[in-house]
Amino acid sequence: MSVRLPILLLICLLSFPVFAQQKTKKEIKAEKAQEKQKEIEELIDAKTFVFEAQKVTPQGGRLIILNDYSYFLKFNTDTTSCDLPFFGRAFNVAYNGDGGMKFEGKPENIKVGKKSKNINFQATVKGNNDTYDLMFRIFYNGSATLSINSVNRAPISYDGIIRAPEEKVKK
Repeated sequence: MSVRLPILLLICLLSFPVFAQQKTKKEIKAEKAQEKQKEIEELIDAKTFVFEAQKVTPQGGRLIILNDYSYFLKFNTDTTSCDLPFFGRAFNVAYNGDGGMKFEGKPENIKVGKKSKNINFQATVKGNNDTYDLMFRIFYNGSATLSINSVNRAPISYDGIIRAPEEKVKK
């Protein structure tokens, strides 16, 4: 009996530092959130990111969930390209047009406003036949809302995520 007590005491003392160094779930979650916030801030500061649409809400319409996650807006200060679906009213658009919100152009009037819980990001892109005002509300967890106003179409908003652009493979 007298030998067991010191051994038990020794095991308890040796295992105590291991328990003291372990992080709680709350601390781990907070660290991951900090890392994600830093990643999002770096993308916005570089003004190079990809918005992937998951839901769309036309003006005066109902929320539409997009099952195909191939709809995007690639933002870069050199050129911004967009391939998003459009549901709503269009003015001065050809009947045989492709029907989506598709454009490419150099962004102008870029404005970034950081807040405690999100970032407001605005830009104007002139496409071939229209001018598009882009207004992002980007949250630090990577989710975002994009509202697009244009001259020839009714306003529309998209919900989705922000991510880093994929690097092009050099051959």
